[in-house]
Amino acid sequence: MTLNIKQSLIDFVKYMGTWKFWKELVIMTLGMAVTAAAVYYFLVPSKLIIGTISGLSIVLVSIFGGNLGTYITVINIILLILAFLLINKEFGAKTVYTALILGPLTNFWAWVLPWDARNSAGEYILAHDNPITGSASIMGDPWLDLCCFVLLLSASQALMFSINASTGGLDILAKIVNKFLHFDIGASVSIAGAVICCTAFFIPNNQFRMVIIGLIGTWINGLVVDYFTATLNNHKRLCIVSKDYERIRQYIIGTLHRGCTLYEVTGGYSGEKSIELEVLLNKDEFSKILAWMKDEKIDAFSTAGNVSEVYGFWANGKKRKAIKEQVDKR
Repeated sequence: MTLNIKQSLIDFVKYMGTWKFWKELVIMTLGMAVTAAAVYYFLVPSKLIIGTISGLSIVLVSIFGGNLGTYITVINIILLILAFLLINKEFGAKTVYTALILGPLTNFWAWVLPWDARNSAGEYILAHDNPITGSASIMGDPWLDLCCFVLLLSASQALMFSINASTGGLDILAKIVNKFLHFDIGASVSIAGAVICCTAFFIPNNQFRMVIIGLIGTWINGLVVDYFTATLNNHKRLCIVSKDYERIRQYIIGTLHRGCTLYEVTGGYSGEKSIELEVLLNKDEFSKILAWMKDEKIDAFSTAGNVSEVYGFWANGKKRKAIKEQVDKR
């Protein structure tokens, strides 16, 4: 056990010295800064209770008073402890980091650019009175506040998921629900979010309308996250039928450093046997191979389709490096 802990620490120290670590650290920090801004400028002023830990924190502030950032931090700490106790190794350092900096970053925005700052005439600079909620909000309408919050939060979540991280909070709660109630992860997120939304009924004088808006926002959040995630992870599956398939294969392996698959196919009209080449590429590589085929005047029949998720060896940097080394030896 002691040796495993020691080896884990050694591996982590080595990882800290890599470009990947610092790049992802910057991405996580910026992503959580966007999340904190969405919470502070759109969620808090309009008193919208979306199915997030931030939403639950707003409920606690409304009932007991206190500091929003403090509630967010404390709840995330409790959830992280429960996660390690109940789910064990499901969460790593990335989730711990993002969960713990959300509260301080919310307080950071409150300090740097408070939303209720007033000018010399006592009028709001950033906020307007909201006739529906009786509170002040930047957009002046709960639906606009909801749209702005969901777009910012969903973009941040999708960015986190792309580097195998998360915003913590609701994601942790959803995984606990997933393990013990045996719902799939998507349903778990919806259930956890809906429960948090319903806690808004405990806010004194809270309107039923605002709870419904929160439930709708929680549902929309899931849809928008899926959209952003698919956009960030979009790849192209390119299928090419050509007599010059060997030249194309050499270009893919030698220049793009990607693997490919070759199939023997028979033309339905001509009855001739040919080779179909299939390769999975990112957007930049897809553009390069199309431009190369055009410049080389390669006669080919090509089809392309979108692929939103890729698993296994395709994204493995070690495999690409091995392909490059093999090509360099030839």
